[in-house]
Amino acid sequence: MSLTVIAPAKLNLCLSITGRRADGYHLLDSLFVFCGLVDTLTIRAGHGLSLQQSGPFADRLPADAGNLVLRAAHLLAREAGCSPEAALHLHKAIPVAAGLGGGSADAAAALNGLNRFWGLDWPFERLEKLAAQLGADVPACLRSRPVRARGVGDLLSPAPVMPSCAVLLVNPLAPTPTPAVFKAFAAANPEIVPRERGPWPAAFDHLPALVDRLDARGNDLLPAALQVTPVIADVLATLKSTPEALYAGLSGSGATCFALFEDVSQARRAVIPPNWWRWSGSLT
Repeated sequence: MSLTVIAPAKLNLCLSITGRRADGYHLLDSLFVFCGLVDTLTIRAGHGLSLQQSGPFADRLPADAGNLVLRAAHLLAREAGCSPEAALHLHKAIPVAAGLGGGSADAAAALNGLNRFWGLDWPFERLEKLAAQLGADVPACLRSRPVRARGVGDLLSPAPVMPSCAVLLVNPLAPTPTPAVFKAFAAANPEIVPRERGPWPAAFDHLPALVDRLDARGNDLLPAALQVTPVIADVLATLKSTPEALYAGLSGSGATCFALFEDVSQARRAVIPPNWWRWSGSLT
């Protein structure tokens, strides 16, 4: 018996920093969407718990207890009171430390897949409580559908209905650790004064309406990300100068940048330096 679960990449279309908790964690307001770029987790019967990894970014991940897939598996087994028995294989196609939530998506896939593989049949709400223990983005990745995320990423509410569009993702292959970006942001912003950016609509009737809202909101982490990884500026300049691109921005803490297009053929025509990683497809 085997089970395959996909782990879609998460994209922050915009990100506002709204405050800071007493413990130092920053509060945010972000629009999360997902796309067809996925890691793939295959689960088979095994003695004990093992993990093998393949794919273009597998060598950038730990294969020991620090791996989020293994952490998720051990957490679920412990909470369920069962023995962690499974042979796991992760095909890693999402860049690491890239602002795409790849590790969180992998952890969510492990929770979803092992919940079925071990015959637990826990409801989503029970899995969501475990997901929150693994990382702020994991509950959203458990859903893998557009959501508005607030708090430290753990307060989720429905996103506006999204228009159909295509996306081009570009990463200069410069890992950009999230803690380093938030540290740079904190140093530059010892006090945070939230800006009023207006309410979200129930739906975006067309892509230009979404673009207008993204223009108004942007990504508050961009200056800090540029400080940590200056080449992000070159990526954004390239995307903004790309014909037919309607909007370009930074996803999360970076270094992945994105551009929105009316259709996938436009995204695929974009000319990107060959030493940068790219992916194009539709938002889901």
